[in-house]
Amino acid sequence: MIAFGKDVVVAKGQTSMKSSEEVINDVLALRGFGTTDLAGALRGAGEQLSRTRAGRRITVILSDCRATVAGDVQAAARALDEVVILAPCGDDAEAQVLAWQVGARIACIDGPSDIPAALQAVLGD
Repeated sequence: MIAFGKDVVVAKGQTSMKSSEEVINDVLALRGFGTTDLAGALRGAGEQLSRTRAGRRITVILSDCRATVAGDVQAAARALDEVVILAPCGDDAEAQVLAWQVGARIACIDGPSDIPAALQAVLGD
């Protein structure tokens, strides 16, 4: 799990022994505004996924995809095997554009309780 804002932080890496409670606390500490290094987060996701032998390497982005830090978001996203985006309903315009540009699947969510159904819709599994 990659958390990103001004900085990109691996909240839970592929080999990390961090507890679920610690990961949740890290994620809940994120601010919902400010700078967003989306390209850096996507590169970090690629680095983490390169360590797995999983047959399906999926990057799930929970964001409005409004990148405010310089970086090639499209190139970083295209370097990943599979990208899905969960964006806030009503604030998803940039996420829709990014999804179209890189061939990602996208769903809009109103809140955390929408995430399971949205993932089911975009992953189809």
